Amino acid sequence: MVRSSYYYGVRTKPISLEKVMLKALVRQVFNESNQSAGTRTIIAILCHQYGVRLTRYMAGKLMRGMGLKSCQLKTHKYKHCDAEHKTHDNILNRNFSPSAPNQVWTGDVTYIRIKGGWCYLAIVLDLYARRIVGFAVSDSPDSKLTTAALDMAYHTRLRPSDVLFHSDQGTHYASHAFAKSVAGCNEMTHSMSRRGNCWDNAPTERFFRSFKTEWMPKNGYEDIAEAKQAFCNYIWGYYQTIRPHIFNNYLTPAEKEKRYFNKNLLSTVLN
Repeated sequence: MVRSSYYYGVRTKPISLEKVMLKALVRQVFNESNQSAGTRTIIAILCHQYGVRLTRYMAGKLMRGMGLKSCQLKTHKYKHCDAEHKTHDNILNRNFSPSAPNQVWTGDVTYIRIKGGWCYLAIVLDLYARRIVGFAVSDSPDSKLTTAALDMAYHTRLRPSDVLFHSDQGTHYASHAFAKSVAGCNEMTHSMSRRGNCWDNAPTERFFRSFKTEWMPKNGYEDIAEAKQAFCNYIWGYYQTIRPHIFNNYLTPAEKEKRYFNKNLLSTVLN
């Protein structure tokens, strides 16, 4: 062996400050996602938040080198049903891509494990940017819960008119109390999924899956107060403003809506 080659092999390699900083950013983004982000999510956040561009190969290599592994549950297979609801038709009919905010909202309820039992989360999702516009947490999955979520959405979005609200056929949405709440919203129309067919409300189901796989501990929360705080942290601290969404071309819900309103404001000024 040539002596120079031997000494080159054993010589300490210089530390790349750029690579150290990049690894630190990757770890930061991964930890901010509650250790749930995969390579696609990390690439999108680095690009939009920090102006750093990475390939999936490089992101994966860095994650493997630091022992970072995305924690995601396996997909759940749903049964299908074609029966229509007797009270409200499936007006939405899986048209999940409205052209503007406040055209279509969807709602659903899910359970969250707490010590000694369960609590329940109801949300209202604006389909345009997949943004949460209303939510409520309760110890009972009743119409008071779903009404509270809808009321929050209606008032925080400044009482919009002609919104199509879509939900499943649960009693908390089919009740007289919830129908009265819908009637109190300006020209709101209620649409319902076909019985037993959660694919008719897939974006809302997908949000629940994201929350449970990305944020919620395996054994749930200590009590309802802790569960509510965790959900608020997920919504306001991560989902709306940091987490990129494939449907939004890897923009966050807040950023997609911001671009929509800025574009329309500019068009109004120019015209």
